[in-house]
Amino acid sequence: VSWLFNPTRSEITSLDSGNIDDILNNADVALVNFYADWCRFSQMLHPIFEEASNVIKEEYPDKNQVVFARVDCDQHSDIAQRYRISKYPTLKLFRNGMMMKREYRGQRSVTAIADYIRQQKSNPIREVQDLEEMASLDRSRRHIVGYFEQKDSDNYRTFERVANILHDDCVFLAAFGAISKAERFSGDNVIYKPPGENAPDMVYLGSLTNFDLIYAWTQDKCVPLVREITFENGEELTEEGLPFLILFHMKDDLESLEKFQQEVARQLISEKGTINFLHADCDKFRHPLLHIQKTPADCPVIAIDSFRHMYVFPDFSDLSIPGKLKQFVLDLHSGKLHREFHHGPDPTDVAPGQPIQDLASSPPESSFQKLAPSEHRYTLLREKDEL
Repeated sequence: VSWLFNPTRSEITSLDSGNIDDILNNADVALVNFYADWCRFSQMLHPIFEEASNVIKEEYPDKNQVVFARVDCDQHSDIAQRYRISKYPTLKLFRNGMMMKREYRGQRSVTAIADYIRQQKSNPIREVQDLEEMASLDRSRRHIVGYFEQKDSDNYRTFERVANILHDDCVFLAAFGAISKAERFSGDNVIYKPPGENAPDMVYLGSLTNFDLIYAWTQDKCVPLVREITFENGEELTEEGLPFLILFHMKDDLESLEKFQQEVARQLISEKGTINFLHADCDKFRHPLLHIQKTPADCPVIAIDSFRHMYVFPDFSDLSIPGKLKQFVLDLHSGKLHREFHHGPDPTDVAPGQPIQDLASSPPESSFQKLAPSEHRYTLLREKDEL
């Protein structure tokens, strides 16, 4: 069969637990094909992936500029689990060992894959030629602006590395030399310009050569604490592997969204990294609401999707009660929500003399988790087709 994988056709690097960190950490850009030999689509992709690698290697001959690599997920299930791979083939992009949150979802063709890599190698930073350009920025976007004495510096190289990773979330700009001098009153300087015409700038105060510090600061500014989930980004969000805390609200109900954002920031900032804080349009996501016996008329509604089941916050009006929302999340982590859905309230939560409720039926299944194809699971894309 002509399209079966022939490993001698090109220099595709095979990754295993012994070499993966070294190879990915030293690659400016790496595109990794997570595959399974039994998967027909994996077999079909192999020659395309190899040919795209050949094309790109002619343009970027340095072995560390661009790496095309593969992981046999049957042979290396530990690696597949580490990167939360649940379908084959999956193409993931890495920069200096860090996996980008958006996987490659373009056409599976030599031209499309090669163009994607060229795009990833393009400069993510726009150079400012005149500081008057700052007055005409699109203030509906988030901007990170760096002012540097010179481009050939450790400070700028760190800034460039951060921009390569976060350019999908923020617009990155830089000014150099005499143009930037007015903004370098105490040395090289990086600022964040938040959305909104009157929103004040925020200055980065840490070391400009400390990648971890400036990356964490920039990510905090570029990625909102509460993000909107849509049909377009739903798969990406599920691939982050964290449960969802979701506010379902009508699109024009900004008051409820603001309250939710405030309480998440007040009560749950310490839970960042353990759960994704999201909001969703009630009209667009009617199907998930049906899973919890709700309709748009019931909005605003808060729920957790654990990727196993969905759990409903008792009453939106309880949102501002100190600690109420945090306890809801802690009850997810402790397993209490799952346990009580199946067996009724814990005995310690029942008033004296009150019978324990019998809840033998299962809670609503997850409506967002994107797993391997199954007739018993929904994905966002399938739900979009059903609406």
